[in-house]
Amino acid sequence: MSKGVLYVVATPIGNLDDLSRRAVKVLSTVDLIAAEDTRHTRPLLRHYGIATPMMAFHEHNEREAMERLLQRLAQGEQVALVSDAGTPLISDPGFPLVREARQRGIEVVAVPGPSAAIAALSVAGLPTDRFLFAGFPPRQGAQRRHWLEALLKETATLVFYESSHRIKASLADMAAVFGSERQAVIARELTKLHETVLSGSLSSLIEQVEADANQRKGEFVLLLAGAEPVNVTDSGADAERILRVLVGELPLKQAAALTAKITGLKKNALYQQALAWKTDS
Repeated sequence: MSKGVLYVVATPIGNLDDLSRRAVKVLSTVDLIAAEDTRHTRPLLRHYGIATPMMAFHEHNEREAMERLLQRLAQGEQVALVSDAGTPLISDPGFPLVREARQRGIEVVAVPGPSAAIAALSVAGLPTDRFLFAGFPPRQGAQRRHWLEALLKETATLVFYESSHRIKASLADMAAVFGSERQAVIARELTKLHETVLSGSLSSLIEQVEADANQRKGEFVLLLAGAEPVNVTDSGADAERILRVLVGELPLKQAAALTAKITGLKKNALYQQALAWKTDS
C-alpha cells in the first residue's frame, strides 16, 4: 500500500477571498483536514462549500493527535494541515507532525499562500533583503527585555507577532532596549476591515497606540529596522574613545549626537553602539 500525502495548506489571515484555487481543490479532495481550531476553520470551509471531515490538531493535543494522523497517512490517506490563519507552523502547531512524517517517508507538500509576516514586510517600507522572523516575544516583562537584548546588534529587519493584550508593553520594552528613535512599523488586522499600517520611530508609534484605543485591538505584526551595520571601532580608536567618554557624562542620545558632529559618523550607528555597550556592561 502506498503512503498518503500530508498537505500543509496556507489559509486566509482575514479576507476569505485570499484562499487560492489550489488550496480549495486540496481541501475539497483530501480525506481529512487537521485544523488548529475546527470552529475557526468551519466558516472558511462553508464559504467555499467544502464538506471534508475535520479533526482538531492544536498545541494541547498535538502529541496524541499526531500518531492518529500518521497512522492514517501510513494507510494511504491524504491529510491537509491548516492553522487558524496564514501558513501553518509559523508560530502555530505542526512542526512535530511534519518532521515525523518526513522521517517516516511520508510525502509532505506545501500549498503556499497568505502569511502575516510576509504580508507585513511587503508594505512596511523597511529593507526586505534580509529579515529575521522572531515570532511572539515572551509574555513576562523581564524575560521579554532580556530576549530583546539578544537581538540588539541584529542588522536584519526584525519581525514579531504580538497580541492586543501586550502590544503597549512590548513597544515600551522595544523602545527601552533598541532606543526610542529606532524606526518601526505596526501592521494591524492585515487584510481585514480595520487594517492599519503605522510607521515611524518607536516613540511616535507608542504615542499613536496610546492615543487611539482602536490601535490596541486585533492582531499585530511588529517590524523593526535592523541595527546600523557600522561599528565605531572600525572607524578608529579616536571615535570610540570620544563616544565612551561622552557616554559616561551624557545621556546616550546626546552622546551619540555630539560624537557624530565631531567624527562625521552616523548618529544612529553611534547610538546603537552606545546601547550595545550599556547592555554588555
